Amino acid sequence: MGLFDFFKGSDFNEGIEIYKNTKDAVLLDVRTPEEYLEGRVPGSWNIPLQELKKVERLVDKAVPLFVYCLSGARSRMAAAQLQQMGYASVTNLGGISSYRGKVER
Repeated sequence: MGLFDFFKGSDFNEGIEIYKNTKDAVLLDVRTPEEYLEGRVPGSWNIPLQELKKVERLVDKAVPLFVYCLSGARSRMAAAQLQQMGYASVTNLGGISSYRGKVER
């Protein structure tokens, strides 16, 4: 792995495959409801970043969470917040803008 590979981070599409192969995992889209309706990864749940506390009522803290947004900024903040809330397994996938799979509308 080169220096620039380190800064690039993990590939969104690889992360989606890991999510699909992780038992009981939940895929969270932290964009706005309007952005979510424009196109989303199939099976994702829309819980906007500013409403992230809702996750505690919906998901057990032992469940693996995979988080994404448009570019990666909000998902990075969401991942940090979820870890502070006590979620043991949180993966920041980054931004859907690099997604090459099927999009649901």
